[in-house]
Amino acid sequence: MRNRFTTALAAAALASVPALASAQDTLRIAGNFSQNTKQVSIEQAFFETLGEDAGVDLEVNYNPMDVVGVKAPDALRLLRSGAFDVMSVQIGMASRDDPFFEGIDLIGVATDMDSLHTVVDAYRDAFDTRLQEKFNAKALTLWPFGPQVFYCNEPIETLADLEGMKVRSFTPSMSAMLESLGATPVTLQFSEVYPALQRGVVTCGVTSPTSGNTGNWPEVTTHQLPLSVSGSVQGHFINLDTWNSFTAEQQAALEEEFKSLEDQLWELAVSANGDAVACNTGADSCSDHTKFDMELVEINDDDRAKIKEIAETVVLPIWKETCNNVDPSCTETWNETAGDAAGLTIN
Repeated sequence: MRNRFTTALAAAALASVPALASAQDTLRIAGNFSQNTKQVSIEQAFFETLGEDAGVDLEVNYNPMDVVGVKAPDALRLLRSGAFDVMSVQIGMASRDDPFFEGIDLIGVATDMDSLHTVVDAYRDAFDTRLQEKFNAKALTLWPFGPQVFYCNEPIETLADLEGMKVRSFTPSMSAMLESLGATPVTLQFSEVYPALQRGVVTCGVTSPTSGNTGNWPEVTTHQLPLSVSGSVQGHFINLDTWNSFTAEQQAALEEEFKSLEDQLWELAVSANGDAVACNTGADSCSDHTKFDMELVEINDDDRAKIKEIAETVVLPIWKETCNNVDPSCTETWNETAGDAAGLTIN
């Protein structure tokens, strides 16, 4: 049994390596953005012992995606081409290649972690089937970063204050929400947001409290509106040719290990964000994140109702048109799975 965990430079990670021909070859893995230190720490520990824990003789070559120069929107195409065996995929960014995937986490549909978990589980099989058919990849995990909230470098009291502002977005449905509020969405991947906030390219950014804290966003922002608009669902996907190179017994063992990884990341999304909010805003209860002094904006009921209204009147109709143009059965599939779980129907 041998398992070697390597951290290589970009050139080594992208070097030509044959597709996995046996269980003893190297899995090329592009992990999460290095700024997401808590998620990356969990990933690194998981992949370091994956072969041993699963009882599969394999090596891994793990690098955060920004270390190897990978852009989040390119993930599905890189998996399909076989450039990597396993990738951590930001689904909202990658869904520009197929809007069907964004159906797992549309803005305003599930704004707390319990309801989001229900929606993700309901959509999982349809999501994986589509992924295998269109991108020659299989979903091994599906999990959220946590509630997606607003970080702003100008005073903000309600959603109405976003009017006229440039706000970082990372999914099409988020952009639709921002436009309906009179804001200008600016699509940026996570690693680009800090300098954009610092230089005034955007006024606000949307991410989870944990990610914002570990990415040091409070250094360049002053106000946090903790109104959750989605969960930023991610996934670990494996190239299907690589997956099929394993035996059925090895696949079962690997699936069990990836389920454990998924559970850890869900737990992080649920447990860590409360402390991150406390630390972002300098509360005495801050214990496990960097302490800053942002102003915490109180959420009002009108804003909660506004997000729900936008979901039903703006987000779902726009997504319906976009997705049905690609697949006429898209709405029907969503209604029977995610929509049923969320108590919503696209007409």
